[in-house]
Amino acid sequence: MQHRDTVHFYLNGKAYSVKPASPTQTLLQYLREDLRLIGTKEGCAEGDCGACTVTEAALQPDGSLAYRAVNACIRFLPMVDGKVLWTVEALGDAAGQLHPVQQAMVDHHGSQCGFCTPGFVMSLYTMYRKGLVRPDREQVLDHLSGNLCRCTGYRPIIDAALDMHAYEPVVPDDDLVHGQLAQLRERCAATLVIVAGGSRYIAPTTTSELAEAVRQDPDAVVLAGGTDVGLWVTKQLKTLPNIISVGAVQALHEITLDDDGLRIGAGVLLEEGYEAVVAEYPEATELWKRFASMPIRNAGTLVGNLANGSPIGDTAPLLIALGAKVVLRKGAQRRSLNLDALYLDYRKQQRDPGEFLEEVWVPRRKPGVKVATYKLSKRFDQDISAVCSAYALTLDNNRVKAISIAHGGMAPTSRRAPRAEQALLGRSWNEGNVRQAMQALEDDYQPMTDMRASSDYRLKAARNLLYRFYLESTGVDGTRV
Repeated sequence: MQHRDTVHFYLNGKAYSVKPASPTQTLLQYLREDLRLIGTKEGCAEGDCGACTVTEAALQPDGSLAYRAVNACIRFLPMVDGKVLWTVEALGDAAGQLHPVQQAMVDHHGSQCGFCTPGFVMSLYTMYRKGLVRPDREQVLDHLSGNLCRCTGYRPIIDAALDMHAYEPVVPDDDLVHGQLAQLRERCAATLVIVAGGSRYIAPTTTSELAEAVRQDPDAVVLAGGTDVGLWVTKQLKTLPNIISVGAVQALHEITLDDDGLRIGAGVLLEEGYEAVVAEYPEATELWKRFASMPIRNAGTLVGNLANGSPIGDTAPLLIALGAKVVLRKGAQRRSLNLDALYLDYRKQQRDPGEFLEEVWVPRRKPGVKVATYKLSKRFDQDISAVCSAYALTLDNNRVKAISIAHGGMAPTSRRAPRAEQALLGRSWNEGNVRQAMQALEDDYQPMTDMRASSDYRLKAARNLLYRFYLESTGVDGTRV
């Protein structure tokens, strides 16, 4: 097995080969402190504000190009190995003419204090690179969900995005980028191993190599997208002695669909994983679009979100309700486990030392199943849930043949509501029985009070969400206030 200790990438058209000062040196630190590319800003250092947004290009498993906006503040420098990157300094041409997204921002007065402007510009630039030159309003809002502005009220920025097609178009250079990525794939074939700054980072390139690395070092941090682990470094100032990355294992970036279900590998990004789930269960569309922000979904992984096991994670309740299973691997051994059985208690899982989540399996939609998922939070976009609920219901002559009710934010883990389910199973799907199940939720959960919601609010909300599901499943529209 060949090793290397140098990170290879393209930045603003130039090839770089870098030995990081530490495996947890962030891309933002490298840009600002080492290269003095100070257009990329630090606002929050936790992937919320978008001031650090850069554009990243990568090859998909099928060889196609993917352009993504990502947060440089929580992206460790080794994680851009094999990628092509652009910062705001790269926009415009040699003659000083602004890029269409920049000119649109100028003409629509989309900048006031200017601190957030480079991040907005890079999110718009990513849209432009993706071919979304004439986006609709919803596409704009989705792509700007990870950028915050305290000055403009957003309207002029949205107007700029909707009008960027009106300027002299920039000829795409996808062939050039594809060639750069193909070149990088060859240069990055060997396993990346970095030992510096009191930490060791390894990025295996095969599933067997990854499994053996985790088996031999069960206390190592298994790194996927870094959208949570990154904050351990930037906010908690932790030193991570040993890091094992799943990012270089191409087999884990695959999504497969057969007659039984959907298999999503541990390296599949949240954006792509949710897109695949929503294709089978379109009722989850709003949950997908409200999950964090576009840059976070472009960096974090769906399986990583499940492995993190946060009690307020939004993915687990939905997949628990759908009957998902995870594949756990330790060395050469694999085992399958129902997702709801994975979580034992807060930060405790049914995982052996040296075992990791290799993939998640989501069953195909069964005929007649009714599905819903709801998220309650103080903000619509980019906010952590107070309560997240999910339901899967099968009726037979209006009797409940099967039902699964799951919640996040109601217990130390995402979990089902067995007493509420039992109150409905085999009984008529009517308001009286649903109200009994609503009361039974008190026996299923004893939610906590924190900054997001009180215990009483959470319990009342969970009851009302079940009632909402009943109303919507029986054909009553317009349950939103």
